[in-house]
Amino acid sequence: MALAKLSPEEIRKHKGVSFTGISAIFFCYDNKGQVFLAKRSKNARDEHGRWAPGAGGHKHGETLEETVRRELKEEFGAEPLDIEFLGYFDVFRKLPDGTPTGWLAMCFAVRVDPANVRISEPDMFDDFGWYSLDKLPNPLHSQFDIFLSLHGEKLKAVMASA
Repeated sequence: MALAKLSPEEIRKHKGVSFTGISAIFFCYDNKGQVFLAKRSKNARDEHGRWAPGAGGHKHGETLEETVRRELKEEFGAEPLDIEFLGYFDVFRKLPDGTPTGWLAMCFAVRVDPANVRISEPDMFDDFGWYSLDKLPNPLHSQFDIFLSLHGEKLKAVMASA
């Protein structure tokens, strides 16, 4: 039986809805103990008006590190200096229309040169900035507290060793 090949656009519509999506979440950090967050605009897929780290869907044929590198360049115009895997967690939530979604969030700490970080997708973000983990902006992405409870200490340790 031959399987139909779906376009990337069709696959994107189904990620996290028809099948579990895999997302690479990356916390960009500098040598001063700060993380780079961006405020999602009304044009983003979801989480409108919420502050979030970078993230993107994993594509077939990519390693997770390749996904991080691609998404970092696409969203924030930067190249990583270091990439470290922090851990994963399951994400269960609903789209604005109530559709349930399921994702596997693969989380990374990515050291960057702050001078090279910029918003490369201005239609997707309304604001951005560098923040310490003890003084974060609000409102945060709905999964931020879950990430911090599971992997926040490891992120802090990685940032402290930079």
